[in-house]
Amino acid sequence: MKGFSKAIVAGNLTRDPETRSTPGGTSVTGFTIAVNRSFKDASGASKETTSFIDCSAWGKAGELIAQYCKKGSGLLVSGRLDQRSWEDKESGQKRSKVEVVVEDFTFLSGGAGEGGKGGSYSGSKSSSSSAEVVPDDVTDEPIDLSEIPF
Repeated sequence: MKGFSKAIVAGNLTRDPETRSTPGGTSVTGFTIAVNRSFKDASGASKETTSFIDCSAWGKAGELIAQYCKKGSGLLVSGRLDQRSWEDKESGQKRSKVEVVVEDFTFLSGGAGEGGKGGSYSGSKSSSSSAEVVPDDVTDEPIDLSEIPF
């Protein structure tokens, strides 16, 4: 059986996105999204909890996120789950983490410092494990916020 993973996460960035390049020249942008959840405990008292989800966006998608988002920005991402493993250079211990590899994203308004901007981008996915996600409908022109209908 072929496996399947899909994650959809909406929240606010915990820090400014960081963009790096692979030795082959492909850019990858890393960021963390804080997801808040409210619930009532057994006694009926309201409680809140926050989950911190690591994400990576490849190519043009990551460049757009780095350009238009900063700490506190609202962002909805969807993508596949990926587990990375490595050996810690200092301690020699094996480490691993699961992150969302972003395939599609939507800018959400309402984050810290947001000017009410919004927009949705969908990337095409290749079969390579380090696939570059390239939005279909993106130009290099700045976004005119007055043209956004919401």
